[in-house]
Amino acid sequence: MKSVTEYKEYREYVLDYYRERKRCSAFTWREFAKLAGFASGSYLKLVCDGKTRLREEGAKKTGLAMGLLGYELDYFVLLVRYESAKTEQEKKKCFEEMQALGEVNRVRILGSEMYTYYETWKHSVVRELAVAMPGAKPIEIAKVCKPAISAADVSESLRFLVKSGLLKRDIKGNYHQTNASLSTGNLNVVAVAVHSQLRQMGELALEALDKLPISERHFSGITMGMTDECYKKVVEELAECRKRIVSIVSANKSIEKVCRLNMQLFPLTENIHGRAVAPNAQNSYGPQK
Repeated sequence: MKSVTEYKEYREYVLDYYRERKRCSAFTWREFAKLAGFASGSYLKLVCDGKTRLREEGAKKTGLAMGLLGYELDYFVLLVRYESAKTEQEKKKCFEEMQALGEVNRVRILGSEMYTYYETWKHSVVRELAVAMPGAKPIEIAKVCKPAISAADVSESLRFLVKSGLLKRDIKGNYHQTNASLSTGNLNVVAVAVHSQLRQMGELALEALDKLPISERHFSGITMGMTDECYKKVVEELAECRKRIVSIVSANKSIEKVCRLNMQLFPLTENIHGRAVAPNAQNSYGPQK
């Protein structure tokens, strides 16, 4: 059975533990619950079915019942705390504690590299510039960033990107991307960092709106009435558009600058019940003049 540090959800680990014990013996949910000190024999099954959840004290008892000790027990409790966290800041704190456990105990935490990558906009920009500027020193890369960042930030980012396998360096010292594009996959922990990066990119967009001339930026938008079904279709269209844009960029073998495209669709009102609104009522604006 895999180490608990290779899991991203505590329910998945508990269920795998149960199945492994069941495979080798007549282990039951009732016996499992009794070992963990729960009065209800079906409690842990309900947890794994998603019908209830563990609390922190229950997490410790369940972890001990599964033979977890030391940092593995701490990690399991953090998985439970992460799922129960009500805010992104709480989730971020939990995952950073998981990362710290991994560093101290020299174990890999699933999603750790991608979490760090998406936590700041700098890594994605440096990853592109390092390839586009062969032989460039960190200070040269730093100066072309908007906003400008320090050479130390670039050096730190390059070390991280190489260590995490997102960049590789050849014998001449030039950098190459190991994959042309990246995906967040289905890791819940990464989503918190992605939200952080989206906020940062939104702030950079506002700066670009104020500071860059029209010839160097493109801003447009539409305010429109929609049904839920229409919303789903527009989301699908945006996903297809994004794929087509990635294909266009991937086919382009040279880079002159690094750009960011934000795609945003969000409600400006609550859902309107019991009243029909003309679906074609729109207020649009094209590229700002």
